[in-house]
Amino acid sequence: MLAQSACSCKRGSLLQQAQRGCNSLEQRDEPVPSSFPVSSPDEVRTRGRLRDLPARLRLDLSPLRSSRDFRLLLSAGTVFYLGQMVSYVALPYQIYLLTGSNLAVGAMGAVELVPLIVFGLYGGALADHVDRRRLLVITGAAQAVLTAGLLWNATLDRPQVWVIYVIGGFLSTAYALQRPSRDALLPRVVRHDQLPAAVALSSLSMQVGMLLGPALGGVLVATAGIGWAYGVDVLGLVIATLLFARLRAYPPNERAESPSVAAIGAGLRYAVGRRDLLGTYVVDMVGMFMAMPIVLFPAFATEVLDEPTTLGLLYTAEAVGSLVATTTSGWTSRVHSHGRAVVLATMVWGAAIAVAGLAPSVWFALVFLAVAGGADMISGIFRSTVWNQTIPDEMRGRLAGIEMLSYSVGPLGGQARSGLVADLTSVRTSIVSGGILCVIGVAATSVWLKEFWRYDARTDEHAVRERALRSDVAPAGPEP
Repeated sequence: MLAQSACSCKRGSLLQQAQRGCNSLEQRDEPVPSSFPVSSPDEVRTRGRLRDLPARLRLDLSPLRSSRDFRLLLSAGTVFYLGQMVSYVALPYQIYLLTGSNLAVGAMGAVELVPLIVFGLYGGALADHVDRRRLLVITGAAQAVLTAGLLWNATLDRPQVWVIYVIGGFLSTAYALQRPSRDALLPRVVRHDQLPAAVALSSLSMQVGMLLGPALGGVLVATAGIGWAYGVDVLGLVIATLLFARLRAYPPNERAESPSVAAIGAGLRYAVGRRDLLGTYVVDMVGMFMAMPIVLFPAFATEVLDEPTTLGLLYTAEAVGSLVATTTSGWTSRVHSHGRAVVLATMVWGAAIAVAGLAPSVWFALVFLAVAGGADMISGIFRSTVWNQTIPDEMRGRLAGIEMLSYSVGPLGGQARSGLVADLTSVRTSIVSGGILCVIGVAATSVWLKEFWRYDARTDEHAVRERALRSDVAPAGPEP
C-alpha cells in the first residue's frame, strides 16, 4: 500500500507539472518549434496506399487454404497441362519427321478442330446431366489410353502417320467432352466471393504447364526420343485422373436437362439472350480474330527483325506477361465492373500487339508482347469470373462448352486472317493493322452491347441471385 501511495503521489505531481507546462505554453505568443514536419492527410493516404501495394497485388491463396477439392482440381490441372504441352511439341514434330510436309502438320489442326466443335457442345450438355467427377475420371482414363497408343506407335520401326491422325481426333473428342465438366466444377468447389482468386490460380496452373511443358518436350525429343515425350504425357494423365477420382461426388442439379439437341439449343439461347454474357464471347473473339499474330512470328523474327535466333523468345514473351499478370492479380477481387475491365484489357492487348508490330528491335517487341500477354490474362480472369459467378449450375456445363469454342475458334480464325493479310501486304502491316482493328472492334462491341459495359457484380441480377443461392452451400468436402 505504501508503494501504491507513493506511485499515486508521483503520478499526481507529474500531472500537475505537465498541466503547468501546457498552461505556460498557451500563454506564449511565439509558435512552438517542432523538429518533425507534419504530413497532410493526402500524403498520409498516399504512403498508406504504397505500403499496402504488395498486399493488394499478391496472389490470393485463400481458395487453396479453404477447399480440399479445389486443391485437387488445381493439382490435376497442373500435371495435365504439363503433360499435354510435352505432347504438343512431340506430335507435330513426329508428323514432320515422317512426312517432311508442313501441310501434313497443319492438317492435324483440322483433324482436331472438328471434334472440338461437335463434342464441345455435347460435352457441355453432358456435364449438366451427369456427375462431373465421374465424367472427369472416364475422359481422363480415355486420354491416358489413347496417348499410350501414340507411345506404342512411336516405338514401332515404322510409325504410321494415319495412326497419329486417328488417335489425335479421338484425343480431341475426349478433351472436348472433359473440359466443360472441369470448368463447370469450379463454382462448386469454392465460395462465390473466392471465384476471382480461384480463376487466377487456375490460370497460373495453366501458365506453368505452358512454360515448362514445351521446354521439357523439346529436351526429351532431342535427347531421349519422341516416345519418352508421350510417356511423360501418359504419366501426367494417369496422375490427373487419380486426383479427379479423389474428388467428392458432384451430382447434377435437379433442374438439369438430358443431353440433346434441344438442351444444347437452350444453352445457346441463354448465352445469346443475356447481352452481358454475350459480350464476354464477342469481345474475346473480336480481339483474337483481329490481333493473333503468332503464325507470323517466324517471318517477323527472320525477315523483319533479322533475329532468327530469338524466335523462341517471341513465342514465350506473351506467356511470361501472362504469368506476371497472374501472380500479381490480387487486386482483381476488388474490381466489380467486370465488363469494363474485359473491354479495356482487350483494347490494351490490341494496342500492345500494334506497337510490337512497329518494333525497331526484338527487345522492344518482346516487351510489348509481354504487355499483350498480361492484358489478355487479365481479360480472361474477368471473363471467367463473370461466367462462374452468374451462370446457374444447371446451365454451367453447356455454357462452358460455348466458352471453349469462343476461345478456340477466335485464335484459329485470327491466324488465318494474319497470314492472308501478310501475304497481300507485309508482315508489319498485318500485325499493326490487326492490333488497330482489335481496338476499334472491341470499342464498337462495347457500344453495341451496353449491358456488358455497364455490368457490375454487386448489382447484376444474375450475380446477386447466384450469390444468394450459394451463400448457404458448403463449397468443398471435409478435410481428410
